[in-house]
Amino acid sequence: MRLKDCHNFHDFRRMAKQRLPGPIFNYIDGAADDEVTYRRNTEAFDEVDLVPSVLRGVSEVDMSVTVMGQKLDMPFYCSPTALQRLFHHEGERAVAGAAAKYGTMFGVSSLGTISLEEARSISSGPQVYQFYFHKDRELNRVMMERAKQAGVNVMMLTVDSITGGNRERDKRTGFSIPFRLNLAGIAQFAMRPGWAINYFTHEQFKLPQLDDHVDMGGGTMSISKYFTEMLDPTLDWADVEKMVAEWGGPFCLKGIMSVEDARKAADIGCKGIVLSNHGGRQLDGSRSGFDQLGEIVDAVGDRLDVIIDGGIQRGTHVIKALAMGAKAVGVGRYYLFPLAAAGQPGVERALGNLRTEIERDMKLMGARTVAELTRDSLRFR
Repeated sequence: MRLKDCHNFHDFRRMAKQRLPGPIFNYIDGAADDEVTYRRNTEAFDEVDLVPSVLRGVSEVDMSVTVMGQKLDMPFYCSPTALQRLFHHEGERAVAGAAAKYGTMFGVSSLGTISLEEARSISSGPQVYQFYFHKDRELNRVMMERAKQAGVNVMMLTVDSITGGNRERDKRTGFSIPFRLNLAGIAQFAMRPGWAINYFTHEQFKLPQLDDHVDMGGGTMSISKYFTEMLDPTLDWADVEKMVAEWGGPFCLKGIMSVEDARKAADIGCKGIVLSNHGGRQLDGSRSGFDQLGEIVDAVGDRLDVIIDGGIQRGTHVIKALAMGAKAVGVGRYYLFPLAAAGQPGVERALGNLRTEIERDMKLMGARTVAELTRDSLRFR
């Protein structure tokens, strides 16, 4: 399969599956328990129909949005995701470059494989730092200060991961960082020698945000142990309120799903929230961000920017989220599969495809601007 044959999410997923060893593909593709929430994230969009307005004379559309004070040329951004250089040696460099080309926001994870500083040198566009709260409060302070010095625009604290989800696909292959593969996992790596050549002929895999603080590479720490031993499950609203004040700029909570929590986020000064279930990778059986969007926008949409992620595969999904009141949407697997398949050209093609779909769909909806997409354009079945 070739890049020019990839026209949608499923094409990129198939191409990535051909390129990646099974354990790594399943790390991206998998989710928690029975993966019910993972499937629901996309299925939720299918229960809402679009009602277009015709004869509106729409020849050009403006799909730009402003989110948490950041101007984006299009209403979706590349959510921060971990371990990107495992999927392709370019990793976050490819994503930052593609985001810069399309004038949108991108994020670097605490578990990112290039530094915040290098990411900033690639793209001058809005940059998010996705942060995990550690038991070591001094470590949290040092990492936030580093993000400030690097020029990060938005601090995004993930609040749905005080412990790791039950990802059984990873258990079956023994996938962890550093690798602790079982025989089944080793056999699947042997079937993809091209990946191994790519991986071992480029610079050593690192986690620059954590390298000074955690020994991930010496065989002492796996990703699951990072979640269970380093992160602080006692994190509460008072802790977050202190972080918001200390950061002093746009602060966002990722993983909010209830109206009550959305109100608390607004009360402590957050500029945005991401309605997210971590791509179905944490609590299986939880609601989708789109399912919760309407009631949360109604409750706090005038106090902070409401964003959703999870399950976005089409321009019409973005249109439906915007019409329900989301200020923007985040995509994760949508760019990770193209990254794995073809590096930066893959990410650029995927982002370009989605941008083209949104432009076409806005014209078909009779909307010149994102503000003209409203709930009048939607009908729930």
